[in-house]
Amino acid sequence: MNLSFKLKLADEYTSRSQKVRVLTEQWVNSEAYCPNCGHSDLDQYANNKPVADFFCQKCREEYELKSKSETIGTKVLDGAYRTMVERLQSSNNPNFLLLSYDLQRFEVLNFLVIPKHFFIPEIIERRKPLSSTARRAGWVGCNILLHNIPQTGKIFFVRNRIVTSKAKVLSEWQKTLFLRESNEIGVKGWLLDVMRCIEQLRTRMFSLDDVYAFESTLVRKYPGNRHIKDKIRQQLQVLRDKGYLEFVGRGRYRRT
Repeated sequence: MNLSFKLKLADEYTSRSQKVRVLTEQWVNSEAYCPNCGHSDLDQYANNKPVADFFCQKCREEYELKSKSETIGTKVLDGAYRTMVERLQSSNNPNFLLLSYDLQRFEVLNFLVIPKHFFIPEIIERRKPLSSTARRAGWVGCNILLHNIPQTGKIFFVRNRIVTSKAKVLSEWQKTLFLRESNEIGVKGWLLDVMRCIEQLRTRMFSLDDVYAFESTLVRKYPGNRHIKDKIRQQLQVLRDKGYLEFVGRGRYRRT
């Protein structure tokens, strides 16, 4: 994977934003591959399709590209809030490709994909409406809150200029596809909450009691649920059955 941009492709543009758009889109078009099926390249939609920017001809997965200078940070600016919320409930919600770049060296710093099954309402932040003097007065945009997404939902093709092996990218993608089996956001939200709790333990091996330690945190999020520990055990069983975890006996688990 060549991390450098092909600068000549943007020579005809004077605007920095236009140059960046052309360079980043061309890079994805020529260097990226589909993390779902491994197809060797992603094709770009013509005329900026409203929902997505790229698609895979082999498996038909769709991707929306967001680019940002230098670090990606904890949130990414996106489009209209209402449109995003509606997309979460639809079948045409694309996966997100996030690319950060170094404009001094004209190359990619980080490139990752967030599978669409990690998108739930709590990762979408409503922004303030534009002022009455703005060209689009009253328009409401949104941010994608990256810190609310489990680390396992951030699959890096490139991390700090280091290219991840294709085999690892494909494996990481397949690992969480079971989340697509549920169309109920509440059900998926519980699984993602427990996955985040497990990640905060920062160890592959952990016990049931270790996860119970997050009971107070989950009580605050689900104040109407009086059976938090039962819910935790239920989610651990699902994650075990789907191969995300391995039960090693005596209340202990291992992240696969």
